[in-house]
Amino acid sequence: MTQHTRRSVLRLAAIGGAGSLLQAGHAGPPPAPAPEGPVDFVTPATQTAIDSGLAFLARSQRENGGFATERPPGPAAVGVTALAGLALLAGGHHPGRGRYARTVSRTADYLLAASDGPVSGFLTPPGGSRAGTEEWNQRAMYSHGFGCLFLGELSGTLPDPERQRRVRAALERAVGYTVRAQCADGGWRYTPHPPYSDVSATVAHLLALRAARNAGVLVRKDVVDSAARFLLACQRPDGGFSYTRGAGETSMFARSAAALVGLFSTGAYSGPEVERGLRYVQQFRPGRSLTPRELPPAYYYYAHYYAALAMWTAGGTYWATWAPAARDELLSRARDGAWDDTIFGPVYATAMSLIVLQLSDHYLPILQA
Repeated sequence: MTQHTRRSVLRLAAIGGAGSLLQAGHAGPPPAPAPEGPVDFVTPATQTAIDSGLAFLARSQRENGGFATERPPGPAAVGVTALAGLALLAGGHHPGRGRYARTVSRTADYLLAASDGPVSGFLTPPGGSRAGTEEWNQRAMYSHGFGCLFLGELSGTLPDPERQRRVRAALERAVGYTVRAQCADGGWRYTPHPPYSDVSATVAHLLALRAARNAGVLVRKDVVDSAARFLLACQRPDGGFSYTRGAGETSMFARSAAALVGLFSTGAYSGPEVERGLRYVQQFRPGRSLTPRELPPAYYYYAHYYAALAMWTAGGTYWATWAPAARDELLSRARDGAWDDTIFGPVYATAMSLIVLQLSDHYLPILQA
């Protein structure tokens, strides 16, 4: 694949060409008129914030390679470790390459250990019991999705053939567990085989499955198609998405942005459902004051993460208008070289912010296929 500089990618995005970089052979959303002038997303202040954030993550890594969340900091956790690892990968750091090569390598070690838990293929904190990591832990299934995404993005980047083999094997087992855990209605939830699914967990697993497919792991088409049907069944008349299917819930910004990313992950890049979803999410462009109901504080970084991924994938003026607003808002929230979240803590908030701010660097494989 042709290599692209940050500015060349942004120029392509500004003229509606990012979709071709993201998925050859799939039509993107209808291109919008390009804005006049260049789109300079990574300003010097942005790069300074990125550098400070990456340094903060490196300092925050535990001795076992994991990262912790919440307040006060608890033990390392799979989900936040995977997000921190993704933020480092997004900056071009891989095992054997980049300033934080060792940090990424230790993150990989933690998640490889997580793949050897009491339930085959289920990524759970090393040393945990089955009862503490599966049905009794609602966050575990969600974290598994992020862990699987990290392994998919990491696969193929390791210089050591034996470590690459181990990562590939762990990814295949994790994908197998995800597929086995799929709900009858096509989605996923916080435990395997739930009576019904929700949009948020479903998107986490769809993005992971897409990364795995990009890495060459077989994912059956019917698994993806069933999940796509579930997401479409959750779309509301206003273009947004409800949390579960058929519940009559109102649309919400954060999960609607996530649902778009989920649809993109299935290969659905165009069509009336996608267009209505993009129009709905555009109402919440950063810079506008949102009420706690429109964007609950607990979902702030989650919303920014998925909305940026959605707009980047859509390309054209979707990204060109969203990106500077998202950048400026995130930069305004940085404190002492990091970001913070009152519930999940600074590692989570910093990782999510860095992924958004580094999207245009185009290092994550999920952005290239």
